Amino acid sequence: MMLVKQAAVYVNIMNCRLKKHLGEVFKKNGINLTAEQFLVMDTLWNEGALTQQNIAYIIQKDKNSVTQFIDNLEKKGLVVRSVDKEDRRVNNIMVTKEGLAMRDRTKEVAINAMNDILLGVSEADLNTFVSVLQKACANVHEFGKDDLREV
Repeated sequence: MMLVKQAAVYVNIMNCRLKKHLGEVFKKNGINLTAEQFLVMDTLWNEGALTQQNIAYIIQKDKNSVTQFIDNLEKKGLVVRSVDKEDRRVNNIMVTKEGLAMRDRTKEVAINAMNDILLGVSEADLNTFVSVLQKACANVHEFGKDDLREV
């Protein structure tokens, strides 16, 4: 049971430290993004224009948080909202030329930061780590947020 508790604590600590570290690395490199904003931008760079709902689903954040991220990215001139032609209640989010221009450098800085974080971790250990996280994420999804399992 203690090992399970340690796993939960370290996943949480890693999440907090990772977001903080990425924010600091971005700032040091003149990139005006938070870790969460990077997650939105990276999703848009990889997927193209998406609805706010799709972004929220992909990055596993609630719609209100995603709205805030997009508001801030829009103020920075990195994304624009456009009303869907078929459903005026839906906003499509698109990367601007300014947002696209920062893609390669920002991704490089993020990858280098992750390489620094994972320094000394073998590829085999990293594969195991990713596999365990994928299984745990699948289990959380399977149980759903309303499932209160007895311990």
